[in-house]
Amino acid sequence: MNSDGSNSGRKRRKNADDSGNNRASKRGREDKLAVDDSEPPVKKTASTKATETTRIEHVETSDSYLSNTRFDQFPLSPLSLKALEDAGFKTMTVVQEATLPIILKGKDVLAKAKTGTGKTIAYLLPSIEAVIKSPPPASTDKKKPSIIVLVVCPTRELACQAAAEAKTLLKYHSSIGVDVVIGGKKLRSEQRRMQKHPCRILVATPGRLIDHIDNTPGFARRLRGVKVLVLDEADHLLDMGFRRDVERIISAVPKKRQTFLFSATVPEEVRQICHVALKQDHEFVNCVQEGSDETHQKVTQMYMVASLDRHFSLIYMLLKRHIAENVDYKVIIFCTTAMVTRMVADLLGQLSLNVREINSRKPQGYRTRVSDEFRKSKCIILVTSDVSSRGLDYPDVSLVVQMGLPSDRKQYIHRLGRTGREDKEGEGVLLLAPWEEYFLSSVKDLPITKASLPQTDPEAVKKVKKALRQVDMKYKEAAYQAWLGYYTSQKKIARDTTRLVELANEFSRSMGLSIPPAISANVLDKMGLKNVPGLRVAPGS
Repeated sequence: MNSDGSNSGRKRRKNADDSGNNRASKRGREDKLAVDDSEPPVKKTASTKATETTRIEHVETSDSYLSNTRFDQFPLSPLSLKALEDAGFKTMTVVQEATLPIILKGKDVLAKAKTGTGKTIAYLLPSIEAVIKSPPPASTDKKKPSIIVLVVCPTRELACQAAAEAKTLLKYHSSIGVDVVIGGKKLRSEQRRMQKHPCRILVATPGRLIDHIDNTPGFARRLRGVKVLVLDEADHLLDMGFRRDVERIISAVPKKRQTFLFSATVPEEVRQICHVALKQDHEFVNCVQEGSDETHQKVTQMYMVASLDRHFSLIYMLLKRHIAENVDYKVIIFCTTAMVTRMVADLLGQLSLNVREINSRKPQGYRTRVSDEFRKSKCIILVTSDVSSRGLDYPDVSLVVQMGLPSDRKQYIHRLGRTGREDKEGEGVLLLAPWEEYFLSSVKDLPITKASLPQTDPEAVKKVKKALRQVDMKYKEAAYQAWLGYYTSQKKIARDTTRLVELANEFSRSMGLSIPPAISANVLDKMGLKNVPGLRVAPGS
């Protein structure tokens, strides 16, 4: 077996979120999805000396993300190599092969690579080497030893995944502890855990890390021992508005350190943070060749256009057909909002499908359990909001369905990237309403083709209508309001508010409601929809 950026390490097999954590609204950005896939020209780091400019490594790649280079060809700890062998990892991915020799020389690295190409192992392996080479903590510091490696991830799920993978690699390094601190957990419980089991490798989301710097006694001092700083999904971190937090975190760790930035894209924001985070002689390793496909070549991309009243029955027929044709099916359905996700999951459950749900309103513990279950299972469907669109590694996903308008091209690509991983085949279906077809102009350069609509199955339509009647009314009401809020943010649709409300009421009818749910006057005012015809205002609001 070969290596990748998997969570478990048991099998070769990356989450973004759309909610907030425990802090004020600023911290909520840890769970907001907004990514930038712009492809600016490669730039050398500014320097006063020509010899200090960034060396740009253009890595030759093929259709495969794997290389023929073995881990044991590098000076890695025998215990790390044994853990890799136990996990079934023998040869490296391209990004691991390209970055490891440079990192082991002590250089700072900015690595550009597509998702699902083994970036996590690429930074964890050399990070573990840094811990091994560090002197043990002094007897006076054993209760609060310095943190040697600090990994910063944009979302909770990505942080948990990186920490789990670190534990796999640390299987035989019993003296090296790893911990994860994220929003959605009680700060006090994390403080007690870190005190009881002090770690040398810490994985964190930015907001919660700042929480500990401000509120956990001795934590800031422990960060002064950091020798390796990793900014994972750097473009995503900055897209989500964490630049100030990232800069503060950088200032909290020693200047004398090694820093790795791993990023799927290198937009202007990432190039700017390089000046702050990386040494002038850092190296840029580009594992994405000029003109290479943004989507996986082995993923068949299709779109369907149908009126909203057909969407739910189409999804049901699509799933039934896919299940019949794939004995080990594994499906992810992306919805526009958390509340629409909840409603769709309930509907499919009423239709007796094996469904799990993840959305930003669910508690973190629940989301982690469901994510782990889906990762390990076959013959299962996950209905999710954009909590799961980027970064998470779910193996063997056979189909990705996107219901409704993606917020932009980048979101479409990242959602699609949940299938076709590890060079496996996959299928992606985008389901749009006729008035959403304008989105297709943003992906016209991608190999996406129009699929003809399946013939209407009266029995399937009947089943769906019956199931819709059984869906909790509160779920339908919340989905209607969330749907309206989402499309209010889509400028091309929201410019005509009367038409927007007509479409929202069409969505309401598609859920089997003859009268659209009432919404409070305060919410409508915030949406900019006050006094728009067709809306029902909740009494007493």
